[in-house]
Amino acid sequence: MASIPFDRYIRYDELTQICKDLAAEYPNLVMLDSIGKSHEGRDIWILTITDAATGSAATKPAFWCDGNIHASEVSACSATLMVAWKLLTTDTGRELLKSRAFYLVPRLGPDGAEWALEIPPRIIRSSTRQYPFEDEDPYGLERQDLDGDGRILTMRVRDDNGPWKISEAEPRLMQRREPGETGGTYYRQLPEGVFHNFDGATMKSRRLPQGLDMNRNFPHGWRPEAQQYGAGPFPTSEPEIHACVKAVTDRPNICGAVTFHTYSGVNLRPSAKVADDELAAEDIWTYKKLGEKGASMTGYPAISVFHDFKYHPKEHISGTFDDWMYEHRGVYSWTTEIWSPQRQAGITDFKYIDWFREHPFEDDITLLRWSDSALEGKGYHAWQPFTHPQLGEVEIGGWDAQYAFRNPPPPLLEAEIAPLADWVIWQASCSPKLELTDVTVEGGRVRVRVRNSGWLPTNVTKVAEERNMCRGVMATLERTNDATDSPTWLVSGKLSQDGGQLTGWSHTTAGGFGFQSFDESTDSALFEWVVAPGDYTIKVFHDRAGSFTVNTTVA
Repeated sequence: MASIPFDRYIRYDELTQICKDLAAEYPNLVMLDSIGKSHEGRDIWILTITDAATGSAATKPAFWCDGNIHASEVSACSATLMVAWKLLTTDTGRELLKSRAFYLVPRLGPDGAEWALEIPPRIIRSSTRQYPFEDEDPYGLERQDLDGDGRILTMRVRDDNGPWKISEAEPRLMQRREPGETGGTYYRQLPEGVFHNFDGATMKSRRLPQGLDMNRNFPHGWRPEAQQYGAGPFPTSEPEIHACVKAVTDRPNICGAVTFHTYSGVNLRPSAKVADDELAAEDIWTYKKLGEKGASMTGYPAISVFHDFKYHPKEHISGTFDDWMYEHRGVYSWTTEIWSPQRQAGITDFKYIDWFREHPFEDDITLLRWSDSALEGKGYHAWQPFTHPQLGEVEIGGWDAQYAFRNPPPPLLEAEIAPLADWVIWQASCSPKLELTDVTVEGGRVRVRVRNSGWLPTNVTKVAEERNMCRGVMATLERTNDATDSPTWLVSGKLSQDGGQLTGWSHTTAGGFGFQSFDESTDSALFEWVVAPGDYTIKVFHDRAGSFTVNTTVA
């Protein structure tokens, strides 16, 4: 049986083999393709998962899931593979595949992930392509594993003007120097590494040549480098993002999406650039319902990027995947930030991004205790003396952020990502679903009634309806073995009919108080023709809600 390890992180060659093994073991459920090549020429794999016995993926509503667009966020790949595993090995998953399809891209940025999984890791934001300049910074500190332990930790250097001191409450930890404090022993903290062209005094970071952030390269709201760091020279300039955008637009049956990232332990929803009151109210209501379910299933709060996840209160990000999916594709899309060390340690009253700027020192002590117990001390390392080639005597130690913070530590990975996969699968079950209600033939009159049995409307979002992003339910009529341009057998009715968009029951209010209890049949559509005797084929389809074919005979 194909096996997916959920207790460690995998490199590209193993990921490739896993994808091939799944396709070989489940030939009626899994199809493996490449949506394109990365900057370094690696295939970007996509797993199309559905039950072929009940129709191809293109005939069913579908859900998109991807991960690892950012290089070091390797648990995102594992989470996407967990979705595949649950679809293939659980009763709930196998049953849903009869009526839904999934498009899963485990590692959208394979090049940078390879660097992140090296020992020691090379940490960049996303692509290995050098941007915006091809030359390397001749100055500044380059992160390196100086003591050969396979990790890149922190150096602390004695400095009378340093902003840190050894904590009296917990001497293993460094604590900020208080305003106006003097007379103590103080330190400057730097990443483990060496300086290029060091003048003996100037300590600055070295600009990484790999300056792209591929989650700023999507078309909606894209801004140039001067306005947003790492966005690339133009929208979809990066081969990975171009491949993603094309793959999504080539699959109009996609009704929703989750992109996995790390870390914070939250489910983020659009918009990143505007407030909620500038979005369709109906979409915000539905987003909140989906998010409430996500919070109950995963323990991750659902929050707005614009309102609750800004890096700076006066700035915003744009050109992101989830904004593009909502604004240009008209579907509900989420960014799930996997893993919260704070919540794992029992810290619950914190505000995501703001916590890193300001939090009580007691939180540091709580996290250290958690590392001691839950991580067996592997998250935080005692300070050890080291003779630095440029700085002289320093100490190396502190948090192993790559192990404890950036991704779930491997022993905790499976438990963290399993509920996230469940939420993805549940969201897919909410998609619109076109079904045949009945077919009647009376004399020469043919009547076909269809309905949307899904929770969401066939258009999925209000913004999709307002911007005409998808047409309504279509029905076409053909006479078997008749290819004439002017059919004489059609007495009345149009060969192609548009039944409009069909509601689900996502709009249903909590009332039921008499005046609110009229549930109109807006979830159904009726198509009619009057025809001469013969055999007929009726095709009913909607880009998002699926399709089917009806064969009937008029005597």
